[in-house]
Amino acid sequence: MDPVGEVASRLEARAASYVKDNRLPGAALGVVHGDKLAWWAGVGFADIARRQAPERTTLYRIASITKTFTGTAIMRLRDAGKLRLDDPIGVHVPEVDHLEGVTIARLLSHESGLQSEPPGTDWRRARYEGLVERNLERAEEIQTRVPPSSQHKYSNMGVQLLGEVVSRVSGMPYVDYVRSQIFEPLGMSGTAFEPLSDVLRKRCATGYTGRFVSDDLEPSAIAPTVWAEGGLWSCVDDLGRWLSYQFSDDPTLREMHRPRHLVDVGWTQAFGLAWYGMRRGEQIWIMHSGALHGFRSNVCFDPVSRVGAITLINGVGDASMLSMDLAEIARTAVMQSAPAIEPPAPAPVEYLPLLGIYFDHDLGTTRRVEWRDGRLAIIAPDLPAWTPTLRPTEDPNVFLIDPGFRESGENAVFTRLPDGRVESIFIAAGTWIRLLPAR
Repeated sequence: MDPVGEVASRLEARAASYVKDNRLPGAALGVVHGDKLAWWAGVGFADIARRQAPERTTLYRIASITKTFTGTAIMRLRDAGKLRLDDPIGVHVPEVDHLEGVTIARLLSHESGLQSEPPGTDWRRARYEGLVERNLERAEEIQTRVPPSSQHKYSNMGVQLLGEVVSRVSGMPYVDYVRSQIFEPLGMSGTAFEPLSDVLRKRCATGYTGRFVSDDLEPSAIAPTVWAEGGLWSCVDDLGRWLSYQFSDDPTLREMHRPRHLVDVGWTQAFGLAWYGMRRGEQIWIMHSGALHGFRSNVCFDPVSRVGAITLINGVGDASMLSMDLAEIARTAVMQSAPAIEPPAPAPVEYLPLLGIYFDHDLGTTRRVEWRDGRLAIIAPDLPAWTPTLRPTEDPNVFLIDPGFRESGENAVFTRLPDGRVESIFIAAGTWIRLLPAR
């Protein structure tokens, strides 16, 4: 049994208590471990009048969690060489080329200084212009409010512009791009923008207002239609696939999760690229929340334990708090469980001559090139935390140092003696001589 299954009763109790204590209509919840949805629960009601319970396929507005999909679309276009993260937004959307210092990267990490909302927004009156073309007709009203990179400043307007970048750079409508390039490959058939199909519409939960002086919960006002910055509906099943995808061996995903900009002086929250990190105790959770009329949502995960949680509420509550509670219960179970023992992957024959001990005479220290966990790695006995892995290139003697270290992106180059034996390795900025075995 997956270790998450062993704490299912604790997860169910925490979920039910949270919904009851906060007088919420209901919630759909899930915990992901690795590549599977290890636990899910529907608590309370997806629709009170019909006494309909939440299912793992019940659709909820996930609002700003949509930004993680928009960010992923931008990064894929970056990886395809169609844009750069340091491009000013005006390079791709000339209507706003007056925005000095507003780059794609700064928009992704909410440090551009751009105004929070499109012109004329009033969320309390459900007044919001979600059509980017209409906002661009009044582009002179779109301005930075604080200097770029001077502080964290969350901006729906900025991510709306990023959606327009996706459309213009890819040559297809934003909605079509994310559907064909993200949803369909990941099997996320229940994730969609409005207008929803009749089939999906029947699966939607009813959103409710928060309680004030009575436990009576009224259906919420209909939210304005939005797209790249917060328009998606989704479900526990599909978001489970989205979290599992975050655990895949993709350096671009690691780049997105990595913090770029601190939100507060207490170092409790930091934004990466379309994701943010939240510190609670000694644990940092990568996450994103969403809030739109009648719905609150959150997904959070820990890349190390490969555990994540999903909270979808059809009311007003702190979804991030419940997600972290569930994820921590599951993470503790996973970290305390006995590790699975698998046969090690054999070292490729062509790598065998590279393995061994390398020495620096001046420092008097060594480096070991090893095959471990299916990767070529460099081990430093004097630096236990320094364990860069090497990615092959077209040249069998040249490797690229993976992200996460000072030397990342630099080359590791092996040189050979005339007889073919490896003589040394050049690591980013220095040569280490191989200690050849005595004959």
